[in-house]
Amino acid sequence: MWQKLKPYVIFIGASLTVGGLSALFTGRSMDSYSKLIQPSFAPPGWLFPVVWTMLFILMGIGAARVYIAAGPRSSASLALFFAQLAVNFCWSIFFFRLEARLFAFVWLLLLLTLVLFMAAEFKKSDKNAALLQLPYILWLCFAGYLNLSIYLLNG
Repeated sequence: MWQKLKPYVIFIGASLTVGGLSALFTGRSMDSYSKLIQPSFAPPGWLFPVVWTMLFILMGIGAARVYIAAGPRSSASLALFFAQLAVNFCWSIFFFRLEARLFAFVWLLLLLTLVLFMAAEFKKSDKNAALLQLPYILWLCFAGYLNLSIYLLNG
């Protein structure tokens, strides 16, 4: 039983750890988010950790499925998984802590590109692993629009 669960625990744990560390390094800087001029479609601040937790779990499940499938493409898929996690880690630090909103937007485009490539690679090993990344892709598109809008509204 443990052998079947182990990849899920490892990959979900890695994803959630990256998210948690990013939040830790962002620190109290998220408090400044509520003070920014917000576009009308901006969700409340409490929603972000809820959504990100779900997304980190989905990306971890996807990576575990690819690892279990152990096809010839799994190493490329998992390399993209870890690369996008590293880029993801930095985004909130750029946006919140450093207040580099335009740079954060460009960084988010890099993240979205990596996730699209990751999902395409996942699909080669496990179609469901790729499908699990669709909420992440959609959220990144929304986050990019929100990021750019906040930059434009706040200069």
